[in-house]
Amino acid sequence: MNRLATVVLLLVLNFALQFKNVLAASTYNLPSTPLQDGPALLAGQASNSTALNAFGISPVSIAGDGTYYVVLQAGQISFRAALDTGSADFWLTSTECTNSTCMSVPRYPLTYASPTFVSINNNETAFTVNYADGTGASGFVARETVEVANVTVANQAFGVVTSSNITLVSESEISARAASATPFFSTLAQQGILDYPIFGLSLTRNATGTFTLGAIDVSVVQNVSQVVWNEVVSFSPVGTQTNTSGYFYWAIRMSSFAVNGTQYTPQPTYPGPNDNSSIALLDVGTTGLYGPYQDVSSLFSFPSSRLVDESGQWAVPCDSSAIISFSFGDGATFVLEPTDYIIGPAEGNPDLCLSWPKAAPPSTDGVDWLLGTPFLRTVYSIWSYGIDYQEPPMIGLYPYNNASAPVQPFSVVESSLSSESATVATTLPNFVLSTPTYTTPPYAFNTSVPAVYGEIVQSELATSTYSPLIGTLAVNATALPQVTGAYTLFVTNSNGAVVTSTYHISQPLVTLGVPPGWNSAASRSISGVGLAIPILITLVAGTWII
Repeated sequence: MNRLATVVLLLVLNFALQFKNVLAASTYNLPSTPLQDGPALLAGQASNSTALNAFGISPVSIAGDGTYYVVLQAGQISFRAALDTGSADFWLTSTECTNSTCMSVPRYPLTYASPTFVSINNNETAFTVNYADGTGASGFVARETVEVANVTVANQAFGVVTSSNITLVSESEISARAASATPFFSTLAQQGILDYPIFGLSLTRNATGTFTLGAIDVSVVQNVSQVVWNEVVSFSPVGTQTNTSGYFYWAIRMSSFAVNGTQYTPQPTYPGPNDNSSIALLDVGTTGLYGPYQDVSSLFSFPSSRLVDESGQWAVPCDSSAIISFSFGDGATFVLEPTDYIIGPAEGNPDLCLSWPKAAPPSTDGVDWLLGTPFLRTVYSIWSYGIDYQEPPMIGLYPYNNASAPVQPFSVVESSLSSESATVATTLPNFVLSTPTYTTPPYAFNTSVPAVYGEIVQSELATSTYSPLIGTLAVNATALPQVTGAYTLFVTNSNGAVVTSTYHISQPLVTLGVPPGWNSAASRSISGVGLAIPILITLVAGTWII
């Protein structure tokens, strides 16, 4: 998510998960693979249906720019789409857009008469999306059947892009331009389609992770009782048009952070009357970690670390063994090792490595910390949409790193860096930079209507027909629906010995942007997303929010 965008633009979004454009490589010529080919149910895959109690699992892979993507289908056409928990709309580049930016990705073919395409207002309901870097896109709003992880929503509103120069992807106004144009995941939760209104994410640096809808991946979460649950923060309203709080971000409260066991209390930009915690937004669409200068300066108090540019970038010794940790809510600790937070060696001084987090100036929404994929790779994350009047939205975190385990040796860090890039292009200053100071901007929210932590805000959450399992009063997470991204085969060989083989979710091959029955030679082909057994979903370039 682009945190430089205005607060008001962000607030028009229902908090959600977004899928956004991923550029498709053009160096492959791979065959198409039929969808849902093979024993998909071995991986816990639900049937392709909008019936109730649906669930599914899909592989997640990392693109060259560090974004994570899954494969989806829109009208039986395959698209590859990046995951983003910081925005809430879905749009696809169409064949009406013919500039170089659009031509670099597979496009939704408007000349194909998709039987599930539904026009809105004769394709005259316009939408636009603009970004802080000056780029944007425009087009019209329509509806199409969308499938992800074998879970399908018919008549999903999406933006059909006819003009674009976008290099970043963020928020748009689709939900405000067409009636009942809720984001994909909102639709699943509010209509009670999923087995439970959750999605789960397992992100990895190199291997394939998993994305689940309506269930959690128990091939990753070995002990569900060890998931730490955090209530999503509600915010006061903006202005005086309403006197009701609401949920705007996937954000939770950070109670402390630490370096090598030395604990620091956050210094929030806008301290609450009874709480000195900071608000931390968790965003899979952000490839870094960001915090306020007052906190990041404290964090980088270990020897030889230094601020190296005015954008808030710090550098640390490349052989650093420092452990960084964050604590949320009741104090549960999540650790980052050097392999998690070191970006890479500085080009001018390869003994110093650029490091996360970067410092950022204060934001008018009071969200001080932005924790992207360097943090989310260290946990399995479960995102619960909440239930009207019964259960607030929650984020569950299942740690991969053991806080008491020995830190990995420098050779492991060095190997990790060399596998990604030799150096980071930068010139370090030959003098010590002073930490900048900022004037705190006016708070964006109406403080006369305080948001109450622990209160369940009715904010178009999941339908109340769900029975709560992970509310603030009681947690019964072991009852959450479960799927698996791995399965084991037991085969008896010719000698009578039983041979065990474990298979994990992996990438199949699919063709992008090709409608059923069309000649695939006219489109791009690329390795896509699915299971080793293969369950298949689809690939293309689009932008979407779940």
